[in-house]
Amino acid sequence: MVKQAWTEADVPDQTGRTAVVTGANTGIGLETARVLAARGATVVLACRNLEKAQQAANRITAAPGARLELLRLDLGSLASIRAAATKLRDGYDRIDLLINNAGVANVTDHTEDGFEPQFGINHLGHFALTGLILDRLLAASASRIVVVSSFAHRSAKVEFEQQHGDRNQYPWSKLANLMFMHELHRRLSAADMPTIAVAANPGLAKTEVMRYASRAFRSAILLATAVAGHSPRQAALPTLRAATDLAVAGGEFYGPSLPGGTRGRPVPVDSGGPPRDKQLCRRLWDESERLTGVKFDL
Repeated sequence: MVKQAWTEADVPDQTGRTAVVTGANTGIGLETARVLAARGATVVLACRNLEKAQQAANRITAAPGARLELLRLDLGSLASIRAAATKLRDGYDRIDLLINNAGVANVTDHTEDGFEPQFGINHLGHFALTGLILDRLLAASASRIVVVSSFAHRSAKVEFEQQHGDRNQYPWSKLANLMFMHELHRRLSAADMPTIAVAANPGLAKTEVMRYASRAFRSAILLATAVAGHSPRQAALPTLRAATDLAVAGGEFYGPSLPGGTRGRPVPVDSGGPPRDKQLCRRLWDESERLTGVKFDL
């Protein structure tokens, strides 16, 4: 039976485990890193700005034996992703948790490699990082890859042609996150691998994801959050449950329990039709390999 009232207190001991959390310097990523470190994990704060990552590390109280490490990672640069992956591979024989949390919204420029930024950072960057350190994840028993999506995926259209300058690409990037998770789960299962892929929807919370939006849009989001959202601490619970609950199975999606998916207890939720469309997921996978040059060795 699925436990409904799941809280931080239900996160099991993580002593001896290594977790990589992208975007761990603020918001939901910071809260995720905080809880994992408090439970004894070695947590790698993989962030674009190391100064902010250090400030975040200073705020985290780790359990005895836990460690916090900083890693520079710019998900908008394939060169930075490859450099970060090399450091992870050199530093760790195995990685138990990869939490693909970082994200941006309402950006109209392009990434260093010419990608539409929301799709490029939120999906392609994490796709590349996952593939480049996959062998370290496969080396750990009961390892997990957690992809942080959003309730916004439900309003997305499948857009394989990148629409530069379109602020509405955020929902598509979050749909791509879910499609990636489902396809990765299928491939891991087919190869009989011990690693599982799962996803989480944090709901609606006050974070820095909308920092590039217009002032009017940010004001609207803040109002919506006050009415229908919850705190970053609560918003981290779906990710933490997906990452640590021993009852979680590969291919599952965790999110807030209340209608709309903006707040509530972290429970298994339905990801909907498009994320499970095998043909679309395979097409996204092939396109992601082509764009990043990263192939998964399964």
